[in-house]
Amino acid sequence: RLTRRIVSQDALRPYRPQEFKPGPEFESEEELVAAAGAIGTTIFHPAGTCRMGADEGSVVDPALRVRGIGNLRVADASIMPRIVSGNTNSPTLMIAEKAADLILQSWR
Repeated sequence: RLTRRIVSQDALRPYRPQEFKPGPEFESEEELVAAAGAIGTTIFHPAGTCRMGADEGSVVDPALRVRGIGNLRVADASIMPRIVSGNTNSPTLMIAEKAADLILQSWR
């Protein structure tokens, strides 16, 4: 709705912006919510499926070890308790670096 209000302003009229998705036929709250669910995507950056934490509900402990499974660590974006607001590449690289340090420490 906000985007629709912005593009309907006189300043943008010369550019004739047209709504592509979800489409002007989606108007009610229910229709817009359903369209957001159908259109929304993770953009192939899944995160948070193996949440790291100190509580019993977390899949991975702070040392990246999977709870209840010996000698298994997770070192990817799935351990993020919440997805970051930007690209997940840099945080994932930092997770991998930390995992490498933790593994080296465990072997010393």
